[in-house]
Order: sequence, then C-alpha cells, then structure tokens
Amino acid sequence: MQRYDIAIIGAGVVGAMIARTLSAYKLKICVLEKENDVSMGASKANSAIVHAGFDAAIGSLKAKLNVRGSELMEDVARELGVKYKRVGSLVVGFSDSDKAILENLLERGIANGVKDLRLLNKEELHEIEPNLSDEATSALLAPTGAIICPYGLTIAAIGNAMDNGADLMCDFEVNSIEDKGDAYEITSSDGQKISASKVINCAGLYSDKIASMVGDDTIKITPRRGEYILLDRDCGNFFSHTIFTVPTPLGKGILMSPTADGNLILGPTAENMDDKEDHSTSASGLSAVSAAARKNAPKVPLNKAITSFTGLRAVGNTGDFIIRPFGDKFVNVAGIESPGLSAAPAIALYVKDILAELGVKFTANESSTP
Repeated sequence: MQRYDIAIIGAGVVGAMIARTLSAYKLKICVLEKENDVSMGASKANSAIVHAGFDAAIGSLKAKLNVRGSELMEDVARELGVKYKRVGSLVVGFSDSDKAILENLLERGIANGVKDLRLLNKEELHEIEPNLSDEATSALLAPTGAIICPYGLTIAAIGNAMDNGADLMCDFEVNSIEDKGDAYEITSSDGQKISASKVINCAGLYSDKIASMVGDDTIKITPRRGEYILLDRDCGNFFSHTIFTVPTPLGKGILMSPTADGNLILGPTAENMDDKEDHSTSASGLSAVSAAARKNAPKVPLNKAITSFTGLRAVGNTGDFIIRPFGDKFVNVAGIESPGLSAAPAIALYVKDILAELGVKFTANESSTP
C-alpha cells in the first residue's frame, strides 16, 4: 500500500491548485478522483469568470481569497500557458434602486481591497457597451475582472503537479477513511487502498460525504443548478466586458460574457436541487436565460447558440467557504461555490498555511517548476 504525506480528494480546480502549490515542496502527494479524468464536476461547467471581488461579504473568506486569487491568477495562467484575458466586468443597473445597490457594491468592493472600481453613468456605459439595452442607466466598472479557461487551468495545474512528482489516481471513488493513528487509510469503492499522513477534502458536491467519513457531520452541501447557453465564436465581440446585473440572494444573476475561446456565454440560472448527478438542462431554465439576455441586450444573437449545458455549484451551509481543519490530520475545503474558481490560487496558499499549523514541514523541492 502506497504511503503519502498528503492525499487530496478531488481533482477539480481547487484540488488541482492545491496539488500544484504543495508540489513545490519535498512532499509525497497524491490526488484521488472518482471520475475517469480531472475537471469533471463544477470546474468544467461554470461561467469561466475571474471575479474582481466586490460582491462577497466584507471580512468573509470569499472576499479575502477572491481578491487575492484574482491578483494571482494572471501570473498563474501565464506560468501554466492557460488562456486568460483581463476584460473587466460591469454590474449594470436599470433603476434608481439598482443604482443604490451598485453604490453599496462599490463601498463593499473598496472595503474588500478591489482596485480601480468606479461608477458609470448612462452615457459612459453605452459608450463602452453599445449593445446593452437603452434601459440600462448605470453600472459599476471593475477593471480587474477577467476571463479564463477553467478546465484548461485545472488540467494544466494537475499536469504541473504531476511533473513535480505528484501522483494522480482516477477512478478512485473514496468509500472509507479509517484513522490509523499517525495516518488515514483511504479505500476506494473497488478496493484500492492508500495511506496518507494528511488528507485534504476537495470533493465538491460530495465534500459533506467525505467529511462524515472522519466524523465531521457539520458540513451540508446543496447542489445549485445553473444552466447556460453558449453562442458561436463570431459573437465573441458582442460585449467587450463581462456583463452582470445586480446580484440576488441566489447568486450574481444572469451574466453575458466573452469567453477565453472567443465565444459568448449566457447564464447561469440558480435553482437548488436534491440530485447531485442531474446535469440535464430544462426548457424553463434555458428560456429564463434567453429572456434575461434579451432584456439586458435586445440584439443578442440567440440564433447563434451552439450548445447549452448545466453546472452544479456546491453550496455550503455557512454562507462562506468552509476551509478548516478537523483534528490534526484532515482539512476540509468545502462549499467552494462562486467565486471558487477566482479564489483557487489563494485557497491553495491558505490550505498550505493550515497544513503548516498542523505540523507539515515545507522544504523546497529544487527540481520543481511552476
């Protein structure tokens, strides 16, 4: 049975970034993934946005790690050769009440440390985004917002970790985690076994199930379905920024954004679900995306749609990221919904600090490369 210093459960973007960060040190690392490849969950089906960080509650982990992750992401993308573009984002208002929300977002963003935020009036807004509805009257501009290829980032980060000596074990669905005193013994559903001194739970929608295997029943994960429509590449210049409307309690609303591959993406909806495996789209969901897009931009070329898809966000029960140790050998990284992609490089550094507090020694791996 293989013995590791660190076992990371889950090969999504957060698990991948943690593996990459830790692989810069002399540690024996494995990444365990229940699917037959990496980036098979939320990391392959999301908005592909690097959020600036103005939306998260002041003082929350989401706020702190989003802003830091956004600052780190450009260098990470360059090192890994991943498509990335700092296009900036706009939160668009259509009424006086919307403008009041934008003013609150501006204050929150400044408190969170987001740089260069400013409010635009109607004339300034339509000058830079002429395809917006004439009903749009104001906006919050965040120049640090960006777009990236999320599955490209996940694949590249895992590949970099493997180049630096980490092991990837796909088709390894964790079935049990048994405390052996100085380590955990992890068994898959088909009987494979590994042992690890420290375990990091990055299992996304199933992070509550993994946590319960070591006796932590405090985490509850609810899947939140988000449906998207993707338009052809000749639509990629319809907007030059990522366009948001004012946020709601369920999320940041229907966005419209160019993608790193030159398409235009519309979505997502936000619907809490019970089924963690239902990735189907629905007529009602796609109609809602289309209707919101037409309201915000009447000329949006919906006839150029090339596909639709659904992503499931792992919504935790605390309202914030759940990143904390359980005992001295286990770290939960759960409830990583939006802005999890944006925060991923910073989450990795935060987890490294937790591991240091748990006694992990970090000695540089001279043969590693970023």
